[in-house]
Amino acid sequence: MHTILVVGAGKIGTLIAFLLARTNDYRVYLADIKQTETHLVLMRSHASFQFVTLDATDETTLLDFIKQHAIQALVSSLPYYHNTHIAHVALRTGTHYFDLTEDIETTRQIKVLSSNAETAFVSQCGLAPGWIGVLARHMMRDFASINEVKVRVGALPVTISNALQYAFTWSVDGLINEYGNPCQVLKEGALTTAPPLEDCELLEIDGLTYETFNTSGGVGDLIESCQGKVQHLNYKTIRYPGHCQKMKFLMFDLKLNEDRDTLKRILMRAVPETEQDVVVVYVSVNGMRHQQFVEENRVNKFYAETMDGLVWSAIQLSTASEICTVIDLVFADAKKYRGFIHHQAFLYDDIVKNRFGKYFS
Repeated sequence: MHTILVVGAGKIGTLIAFLLARTNDYRVYLADIKQTETHLVLMRSHASFQFVTLDATDETTLLDFIKQHAIQALVSSLPYYHNTHIAHVALRTGTHYFDLTEDIETTRQIKVLSSNAETAFVSQCGLAPGWIGVLARHMMRDFASINEVKVRVGALPVTISNALQYAFTWSVDGLINEYGNPCQVLKEGALTTAPPLEDCELLEIDGLTYETFNTSGGVGDLIESCQGKVQHLNYKTIRYPGHCQKMKFLMFDLKLNEDRDTLKRILMRAVPETEQDVVVVYVSVNGMRHQQFVEENRVNKFYAETMDGLVWSAIQLSTASEICTVIDLVFADAKKYRGFIHHQAFLYDDIVKNRFGKYFS
């Protein structure tokens, strides 16, 4: 049995711990400063799951816990700005490290610090970045040359009841970060940046109309790895029409991108949370295959599910399933994975055949 410490007991962190613990192949400690009723329910029903009150930002406390409980892997489900600190602790203690961050600079820092590590450091292991890059690479595999790759992902409320056309299904910090930072794109084969909340387009799926627009970090290292292979590649977030223009007004016209604490307070006070969500995934690849110009498209929708009497949202399930799959694959061949591991090391077939990755098949 492998021993895991998940730090950050929000929606995603709790499900990561639950999925791992219910296999009985992992003993999982879920750490945060505050316990909820959900954590008590999970501890009563799964002997391999234990909640611990612990401030992961306190390095001494975290180091002591890892040593005392022989932790083999450290999973960060904290906001992106804590991840570099958590990765430093993993490096000092010789544990594997996994996170969900969409933040490009945080990933760069973790890549540098873990370059000579004896254990695996795998960043950007969620839905987007994470699974979406695996799917896109899989779709690109049979093309002789690729003209354009479009990657679109959205976690949306099933129904909408406010002017912003939105309800929170995941981290407010993460959403503000991806809406406010420059976006990497490939244009004419060259790596460049595009402004966030721009290039808004309409997308129709199953008779519903969505809008898509630039956001930061959603495809992780996919763009850099495709330099010289793809002419155009971009990532956009999917939302209901009207959302982008209102967020541009808040973040750029009112300059709240320069005061993100205030923006966070406004959004958390005014925009509801929901577990009744749908995750929409769209990938399009066009280029030359068998001497013909062809296009291949893939659309998936994921919904909330009930497990062990608890409702888990679509964004929880899609994000946690990917990182749990990666953890499983690393522990299955730990000697293979050392230092910083790019997500492209994990192949589509290996993921969808995995007990956690079957969620995507």
